[in-house]
Amino acid sequence: MYAILDIETTGGKYNEEGITEIAIYRFDGHEIVDQFASLINPERPIQPYVVKLTGITNEMLIRAPKFYQVAKRIIEITEGCILVAHNALFDTRILREEFSRLGYDFQRESLCTVELSQKLLPNLPSYNLEKLTKYLGIPLVNRHRAQGDAQATVALFKLLLSKDTAKNIISQTLKTNEKLPPEPRLIAMAERAPSKVGIYFLYNIQNRIIYIGRAKNIRKRLLQHFTYDNRKSKRLQKEVASVSFELTGNELIARLAELEAVRATKALYNRRPNGKKIYTHQLSLKKEKDGYLYLELIPADGRKSPILTFNNFSEAVDTLETLSQDNAICLKKTNLKNPNHISKCCDEDVTTYNQTIHKFIEEKSLYKKNALLLLNGRNVEERSVIWVARGKVKGFGFFNLNHQITKSDILNNILNTVSDVPNATHIVQQYLLKNKFLKVINLDDKSNQEMLKLGHL
Repeated sequence: MYAILDIETTGGKYNEEGITEIAIYRFDGHEIVDQFASLINPERPIQPYVVKLTGITNEMLIRAPKFYQVAKRIIEITEGCILVAHNALFDTRILREEFSRLGYDFQRESLCTVELSQKLLPNLPSYNLEKLTKYLGIPLVNRHRAQGDAQATVALFKLLLSKDTAKNIISQTLKTNEKLPPEPRLIAMAERAPSKVGIYFLYNIQNRIIYIGRAKNIRKRLLQHFTYDNRKSKRLQKEVASVSFELTGNELIARLAELEAVRATKALYNRRPNGKKIYTHQLSLKKEKDGYLYLELIPADGRKSPILTFNNFSEAVDTLETLSQDNAICLKKTNLKNPNHISKCCDEDVTTYNQTIHKFIEEKSLYKKNALLLLNGRNVEERSVIWVARGKVKGFGFFNLNHQITKSDILNNILNTVSDVPNATHIVQQYLLKNKFLKVINLDDKSNQEMLKLGHL
């Protein structure tokens, strides 16, 4: 019998968080036989970033039951069960802490669907619950709410049970929730880090970088490193002596900074960069005899300038099908085999359709672009900037809103030069496909070439 659960908390310092919402589904391996879900009054304020993430506010919890009022129900529904959660170490720790405050020693065996997924479904691009369920076609509604996440975890766990035909991994992954507190020095390191987006560096006693990572919330990610009990985390906990970090203002700059930092160092526990592209396929443009512009999906080819690049073939197909639904492209004018595809764009004349393709490329591709792409910086007086030249990312960095830049030699001086151009370009291209930049400054525009007063554009 399993108790599949998800918990939302107030955030805050390690072991001082309070539960704001909990959902538990008692699952017999085939179907849900009991369930419990409730908001919880944590008797402490919710951190602002958590309110933004979950939508749960302090006002919503004023009349919610306190934990002691639901504790008996939680014990009953989990009795004789193995706890199952996505990142189980977090949920089980929070439960133990809440029960400990009541003087009760809450002990259950547990399984983590992150670890199970990594073993049973290897080589997936991400094991984040949202991305994993989307890849597997599992519905996920009300993300970052306890019931929505727990229901998705039930469906994920059911799939994993069917994949583990020999039942070896389930038995090997089963863990008892022993109280093994992390070292206070590690928690102190994490607590000194900011709850902001950026990259971080872990050093050993010889002051050598052993790991580089990025995170939306550096403090939270460090706490995960220092409390999780997987193999990689245990190695880091044993060796780390100090931590440093760099704020980036947004996740895209964090990805580029991480890419360059890993390439420039020999961090022990980072995957060694070997010049290999992190994307496998690209979309290229060609004009056929009928005059139409055709988009061709091909394996990554450095000899051809890509319109778009993709992490894998499945992502490429999904993206093109989505674009066809938006009437940006016609699948019949690609090399994808979908003869039944019908879209408004399929009936357009050559001129109209080609204009549609040009507009799509202009809005969602770096193809042949010479531009500065602007995002928010690390504070209100600053912007982050990505320099694209001839469709390739050349550099990135920050500038003050009152700063003036003239000509490319100034850009070279104030920005960090990109060494891994193909992968950096892919990262930015993936962002552009799904998001909008704060500003896009076209460097082919003569009015911007001599002097770029970035703070006023």
